[in-house]
Amino acid sequence: MAAQDNTITEVLVGAAVMAVAVGFFVYASNSTGGGPSGGAYAMSASFRSADGISVGTEVRLAGVRVGTVTGMALNPQTFRAETTFTIRDDIELPDDSAIAISSEGLLGGNFVEIIPGGSPFSYAPGDQIMDTQGSVSLITLLMRFVTGDEGE
Repeated sequence: MAAQDNTITEVLVGAAVMAVAVGFFVYASNSTGGGPSGGAYAMSASFRSADGISVGTEVRLAGVRVGTVTGMALNPQTFRAETTFTIRDDIELPDDSAIAISSEGLLGGNFVEIIPGGSPFSYAPGDQIMDTQGSVSLITLLMRFVTGDEGE
């Protein structure tokens, strides 16, 4: 009888562990934006330098996550990083908005930041944002400071 009690206990403990694991997965999925969403539309931008971002990088507007980078490829004619990303359906970007690769700080990661414009007209799904600013290399900035080079 004792062996049967141990088996039942082991099954119950195993089920509890699985339930906790599923709960953590659901929580992590929802908190990182991987869960169900209301919908999104695709847009694109071309960066001179896209260092520090990759597929899955957050797209933010006013510090709030509004989308995700969905694709990156090098354009062999222009040698620029062609980036595609999604924006939540409930956000209409003015057609004079800019997009930049920003950093969370010296030790933080990079993200794509949308700087909204003031135009009364909006981008349509699939449009390309033309006003872009690529990532800035911290090492390059430090070297310019140390050598006194003002750059371009």
